[in-house]
Amino acid sequence: MRRFMLYSFLLTAAVALTGCGGSDDGDELAAVTITATPETVNAEAEGGSYTVNVSTTGVEWGASADAKAFFTMKTQYQGSKAGTITISVPANPTTESRTGQVVIMSGSARKTVTVSQAAASKATYPAPAGYQLVWHDEFNSSSELNADDWTHEVWAKGRVNNELQEYVNHRTPGGNLVTEVSNGTLRITALKENGKIYSGRVYAHVKEGWTYGYIEASIKLPKGKGTWPAFWMMPVNFRSWPADGEIDIMEEVGYHPDYVSSSLHANSHVHTKGTQVTHEMKCEGAEGEFHTYAIEWTQQNITTFVDGKVQLSYDNRGLGRDDWPYDDPFYVILNLAWGGDWGGAMGVDESVLPVTMEVDYVRVFQKK
Repeated sequence: MRRFMLYSFLLTAAVALTGCGGSDDGDELAAVTITATPETVNAEAEGGSYTVNVSTTGVEWGASADAKAFFTMKTQYQGSKAGTITISVPANPTTESRTGQVVIMSGSARKTVTVSQAAASKATYPAPAGYQLVWHDEFNSSSELNADDWTHEVWAKGRVNNELQEYVNHRTPGGNLVTEVSNGTLRITALKENGKIYSGRVYAHVKEGWTYGYIEASIKLPKGKGTWPAFWMMPVNFRSWPADGEIDIMEEVGYHPDYVSSSLHANSHVHTKGTQVTHEMKCEGAEGEFHTYAIEWTQQNITTFVDGKVQLSYDNRGLGRDDWPYDDPFYVILNLAWGGDWGGAMGVDESVLPVTMEVDYVRVFQKK
């Protein structure tokens, strides 16, 4: 009997305590408020640094940017309930305004700070009328390529075109760099190590690519007999060559210095049959100086350019996939081959090694 009375007393006390504690927690959560000043950041096209002051009645707080963020942010805490967020907005390179958000969190409470930026009066990265920038790499940060954007090809000597180099991921077995981001450029180097030639071949957005657009790169070509640098594109959903197409925006071989070419390959026009669509032109100083190589690719036409001058133009003649397999997504390739059927057609001169292909930027624009 006394055991039952004691049990009843303890149970009643426990329920009372639990009920009281739960009520306090609920009131505290419900009462959490976040204050952000200002709640809207309006950045000029030129960009700048902006400070948002944060306070909360909760225990602590944190912040994150949404997927559309074009800015960087840094949080600084003043105790657990206050602090600042510094938002750094770069110059807007386009003639389109843009908007992103910072979400501040404290317990279950949320506060959104909107970050908007005005459009530039003139695009930083000019393109043909009607196009807007959708992706670019200016090679201004880090010492390596961004793995989210670029993929290294790795394969053995002679896999294609009887080329003499072995493509490796970033470094040779001996630790020498074949790709490096340095002083605002991408450097792709072919070199000799322990009797083997190593080089780099990299793909931009290899899994998704782009369908149509204006694509441009500024490139300095290497010198020396045996070099074969290229800026080109292959289909994302590749099954067979040349049926699925190949787009060569720029190629050059060192034994024919400063003569750059563009080519298109498909079943009905391919170099193995002597029917390829191709054009070559002299670009004075291509070896040793930066020049701009570009393609405008639409459903009706492909035109390539050298420093703004038309290199090659080819129309979709409505003859089907054998003549026009260029309606699928293609990805961008940059590589420096050594020797091979074309690069080594007049022999190679290993005394020039190492040699470097240097890329200032790659930009992809598509129609608005």
